[in-house]
Amino acid sequence: MSEKNREGKRNARDKMKEARAAEEAKARRNRKLAVGGVVAVVIAAAVVVGVVVQNQRSKPETPTAAPAGTIGDKNLVIPVGAANAPSTLTVYEDPRCPACGSFERTFSPTVDQLEDAGKVYVNYHIVSFIDRSLGGSGSKYGANALGCAQDAGHFRDYHDVLYRNQPEETEDSFGTKQTLIDLAKQVPGLDTPEFQSCVNSNKFGGWVSAVQQDFDKSSYKSTPTVLLNGEAIYPKKGDEQISPENLVKWVDAANQGKQLGTPGSNGQSPAPSSTAAESNTPPSP
Repeated sequence: MSEKNREGKRNARDKMKEARAAEEAKARRNRKLAVGGVVAVVIAAAVVVGVVVQNQRSKPETPTAAPAGTIGDKNLVIPVGAANAPSTLTVYEDPRCPACGSFERTFSPTVDQLEDAGKVYVNYHIVSFIDRSLGGSGSKYGANALGCAQDAGHFRDYHDVLYRNQPEETEDSFGTKQTLIDLAKQVPGLDTPEFQSCVNSNKFGGWVSAVQQDFDKSSYKSTPTVLLNGEAIYPKKGDEQISPENLVKWVDAANQGKQLGTPGSNGQSPAPSSTAAESNTPPSP
């Protein structure tokens, strides 16, 4: 074989090696692209599922029954006072929450008077998360009973009675429906067969769950949460500690120059004539 022929064969072998190496490199790239595409599809699917699940979690269920007179999206809010009052007080409370009991025993006479004077429109969100941490059903059954009282037109009076008789947080007295019915005897006109049936059947249980779901997706994490025209005022408004006197001062300042709402008891029993609460000790920050 001539030198020329040997050189030609070497060149042919080299070209074959180069072609084979190029095909193998192309195959490796294609495999990587295929794997990357599958991973991308899996991640995209996971993201879509996560978004759907999160959206489902963030939307409260629509209750099949809501107490009469409730307002807002899905009727989750219990209003008290004149709807045309110039200021709105928003309150998130759990029936078993001891700080809520302290707040109510201190401030309810003042809040009632502000309502009756047409100065504030109070929006109550009755949540029930303490049952989840301590067990029992007092938060949920208490919230349902409050819904039953709202349905009967006696929310404010029963709400005040419930918090005046609130048990220790670790005691689940409100988990006994008869206790909730017995407390209704302190509200004239409330202890009726309809109210008893409402409490015993847990008529507004779905509504109670929806209110809690709405609270879960909110930015609020504790109770009581109290807002005056959207601004947090519990336990302080700025540097000022909340007190019955300061609450009145803040509301009057917010209402300055504005027309007051329709005065009156707005379907509820009138508030006591004095602003004195059971205790005027402001809550701890």
